Amino acid sequence: MTAPSAYSVSELLAHLKSAVETAAHRVWVKGEVSSLKTSARGDWYFTLRDSESCISCVMWKSHTAKLRTPPPEGTEVYVLGNPTVWPKKGDLQMPVVTILSTAGIGFQQLTKEQVRSALEKDGLLAPERKRRLPPFPASVAVVTSEDGAVLHDIVTVSRRRWPQVRLLIVPARVQGDGAPAALCRAIGLVNRMEQVDLCVVGRGGGSREDLLAFDDETVCRAIAGLRMPSISAVGHETDLTLADLVADVRAATPSAAMELALPNRADWVRHARSLGIRLAHGLSRRTRVVTQRAGRLSDRMRGAMLRRIAEPTASLERLAGQLDALSPLNVLSRGYSIARLEDGRVAKRRGDLPPGTSFSLRVSDGEVPSLAVPEA
Repeated sequence: MTAPSAYSVSELLAHLKSAVETAAHRVWVKGEVSSLKTSARGDWYFTLRDSESCISCVMWKSHTAKLRTPPPEGTEVYVLGNPTVWPKKGDLQMPVVTILSTAGIGFQQLTKEQVRSALEKDGLLAPERKRRLPPFPASVAVVTSEDGAVLHDIVTVSRRRWPQVRLLIVPARVQGDGAPAALCRAIGLVNRMEQVDLCVVGRGGGSREDLLAFDDETVCRAIAGLRMPSISAVGHETDLTLADLVADVRAATPSAAMELALPNRADWVRHARSLGIRLAHGLSRRTRVVTQRAGRLSDRMRGAMLRRIAEPTASLERLAGQLDALSPLNVLSRGYSIARLEDGRVAKRRGDLPPGTSFSLRVSDGEVPSLAVPEA
């Protein structure tokens, strides 16, 4: 069997390149500027698109020098150039744009402004509705694509900053025709979850076309309807999506979002140690002060007690002296004595001691038994 005649890939692309360049040697094309980048030497690289298709364009410095600044993202323009097919990838391009003329606001930009106006009318862009992020979230839901390095970066940052956090990954398509519906479903699922402290919605970097899902009105309203605070992390620096404006906080990338969402464990450990040292020093100072105050108080109490004791002691000594002066024993010590009968009565008169009466004589150092004798 004879093999069918066929073009090689290179032959086909060369044939298409020749056909395109012959059919449209130099044409005007109208479209919306997207993903414009400038080189250091002044060349412009951008995409020209309409609602269904797009084509890559290059405008060299020799032509961009005639224009003061690049057209803003979403601007509708007319360009004059030479379309061709790039054989290496089979892409349709306009590598030699010689004239670029502004026509007005492009359809994408116009759509975005209409959505923004509707969100603003409903108060969803108001600064006062923004909520503060929880300082120590225990559970964080992440709505993003399960493909690529985004999840790896999120897990790496989370484990480094706050290892005890619970991550709930809710996969969703983040670009293409089905992305808005997929994002809304994922965000709705997060909103039904219990004990979720924070929701991060985002994707890695991409061109302006790749980010269109985050300008979709249904996605923005879904983010605004989250019960918990939200972070938009769409992975771009130069352009804001409407999701960035609706979310409570905007982060440049998913990794940056986790930096904002989670405290740094190392910082808090250092802070706790510093507080411990300060507390120990403070307690030491307070202990010294209390000890000094206790010493001074003890001295004052001792002095007060001595004064309180000294006064009754002196009074007691005075009373003792008075009692001592009234004591019969003092009288006896001066040479007097007391006669006491056997029944204990004191002989006060002569008649109390008839002859032959036994009695005792009380002197200063004791008693002397005696016998009364008749008078001579």
